[in-house]
Amino acid sequence: MLNINKIIRVLHGTAGAEIAEAALVLPLAFMFLFGIIWFGRAFNIYSTIQQAAQQGALVAARSSCSTCGDTAATVTNVDTAITAVMQASSLDITQIQLPASYPSCGGATTCAGCATSTHNIYVCQNAAVTGITPTQRVAVVNFQYPFRFTLPGTSLNMQNIILSAQAQSRMEN
Repeated sequence: MLNINKIIRVLHGTAGAEIAEAALVLPLAFMFLFGIIWFGRAFNIYSTIQQAAQQGALVAARSSCSTCGDTAATVTNVDTAITAVMQASSLDITQIQLPASYPSCGGATTCAGCATSTHNIYVCQNAAVTGITPTQRVAVVNFQYPFRFTLPGTSLNMQNIILSAQAQSRMEN
């Protein structure tokens, strides 16, 4: 015959174990899930700014004067192209920052038309890349975009990470 009191005591003793296990596991699971989401968002932003830089480099390479570099008009057009890509992904264009140090234009020794746009985008047009025969002329676009992690309970919480974007496109003579 079954002893009901004995069964109740056994069940009663293990009832709190599941709650304690859930209290230990759930915060770690949520932190892991939020980490995946935030790293995914950082990758999405990085991909978007790289695409924006590539579109800007393509626009800079199609200048009206391939030998002299129509810098003022080109910078405005590059700015417009990058703004369009960034706004399509709902990124704030006012967050764009100039690079800490200006790039060497992708191995270029000279840069005929270097300028900075109103949105802190560095455009180097008509750069001569050495080491390639014949010498190639390229347009280089470079800028940075900050990303702030929000991951409570980790060392990454509220840390600004600067994502850099640089692209170059060959100019046709």
